[in-house]
Amino acid sequence: MDSDSSSLNLSTVSDPTSLNDVSNQSCDYLSLSTLHYQKTLIPVIYFLIFILGFLGNTLAVCVLGQKSLRCTVANTYLLNLALSDLVFLIGLPFWAVHYLRDYDWPFGWFMCKLCSSLTSLNTYASIYFIMGMSIDRYRVIVYPLQSHCTETVYHARTVFHARCVCAVIWVLATLTTIPALVFRETHYSTEYNITACAMNYPNMHWHGMLTLAKNTFGFLIPFIVIATCYSRIRCHLLASPELVEPDPSRLERVRRVAFAIVMAFFLCWFPFHTLSFMGVLQELGVIWSCKVQQVMSIVFAPALCLGFANSAINPLLYCFVGNRFRQQLRRLWEAKMQKIGKQRSDSVSMQISSFSRKLSETKDTMASVSVEDKL
Repeated sequence: MDSDSSSLNLSTVSDPTSLNDVSNQSCDYLSLSTLHYQKTLIPVIYFLIFILGFLGNTLAVCVLGQKSLRCTVANTYLLNLALSDLVFLIGLPFWAVHYLRDYDWPFGWFMCKLCSSLTSLNTYASIYFIMGMSIDRYRVIVYPLQSHCTETVYHARTVFHARCVCAVIWVLATLTTIPALVFRETHYSTEYNITACAMNYPNMHWHGMLTLAKNTFGFLIPFIVIATCYSRIRCHLLASPELVEPDPSRLERVRRVAFAIVMAFFLCWFPFHTLSFMGVLQELGVIWSCKVQQVMSIVFAPALCLGFANSAINPLLYCFVGNRFRQQLRRLWEAKMQKIGKQRSDSVSMQISSFSRKLSETKDTMASVSVEDKL
């Protein structure tokens, strides 16, 4: 495809306004030099998100993967959410190096497509797993009798149905990676002397359509569903608290967790999707002032960090705040320590036994030698 007839978007991860377009506008002071902080601060944040998120989600997978826990509907969603976040976090260090090298991509064509695909996969998969959990909690708390009804397939709340929903989410999220697989390419820019991992669209209409689809199906609709579910849960708890939870302190904790879940989702993803939408409006002819364009250029990378940080926050909100999860983690840790202690004890016992056997053999040898000397 000829680069003159195509729309080359030198985006790092999620398609902001083309850097080439920014440099060609009347705002001459807007340039890549204003974004030098990204070379130092953003990679550090990415690595922190990777470390914290990888540890948290790995612990979540280890605990939720236990046979005693994975056979519940809620934990089925939690396990798939943790796996989705882990899959995404694997590619995050590559994007950190990308920023560190001032948008230069040193990992080749295959990793460019793969890392971009993992990002797109997680953008949809994690959000829809959270939405699935929200709907499930809404059914359990607001309609407890219907959710446990097994008379009809529609009302049945079973692990099998939860796994089917998760499988559908994985398939749909995988389909969203097609644009990255098709359009994401490595491209050498003579203007900036870098090899960029860029989206090479046939025309700019593709960028606008895909961004609006991501805004709508990757944020707006899930947020409306999640916020509606937890607001209905809160109203139900306030209306009839004694029917749900006799302990007032625990009930207040449930409300706070529900509020934290909605706010974490909103605060992490709202800035990124707002800036993406503003970029599409600019492509459609909306003229932003130079000051607004400068703010958009500077704020986009931190907004992206917030969205990625959601993968590190998820295990804290959904797993570690739960008493049962912490108890299971404690049991797993104690069992591991007991196993290690037993192995050490067995090793020491074997060494003592081996030493005793050798000592006994030595005594027998000495005795036989002594008898031979006497003869």
